[in-house]
Amino acid sequence: MAKIAPQLPIEVDSETGVWTSDALPMLYVPRHFFVNNHRGIEDVLGADAYAEILYKAGYTSAWHWCEKEAQCHGLEGVAVFEHYMKRLSQRGWGLFNIQAIDLDAGTATVTLQHSCFVYVYGKVGRKVDYMFTGWFAGAMDQILHARGSQLRTVAEQVYSGSQEGHDHGLFTVKPL
Repeated sequence: MAKIAPQLPIEVDSETGVWTSDALPMLYVPRHFFVNNHRGIEDVLGADAYAEILYKAGYTSAWHWCEKEAQCHGLEGVAVFEHYMKRLSQRGWGLFNIQAIDLDAGTATVTLQHSCFVYVYGKVGRKVDYMFTGWFAGAMDQILHARGSQLRTVAEQVYSGSQEGHDHGLFTVKPL
């Protein structure tokens, strides 16, 4: 397997063509392909119904990712969340910045600049980054679980860079 892109370790198995970053197999697709599929599903289901589906799926996926990455890199606590935001940013979803995080309180605030969804949708006057919301709660809850905490959280997008008056998105995580 050859390693490319040292800032994001990617290995490609020469026999199977499977891409792997750190501990997980990956897919590599053009942004327009992914976002156009997202829009197509949204057109059929409606943004609210699709957001609910994506929240649950994203929550589960983030939990799994954080668990595997923590094991792979020997990370725990806030370092897992920081690593997750770094990897999301390196993969082209946008630039995620942790503004605040408090594991004891089960809270976090994350900003998103250069969202892949905002790049395609533009200024449409509504939140278009809802796909990420479940990711933050899933990551937080996996970290809390690993610490032995029973606390669980919910995440929401406060606003999006696709809305007038905002050049970035804002997400919050708080206890259920």
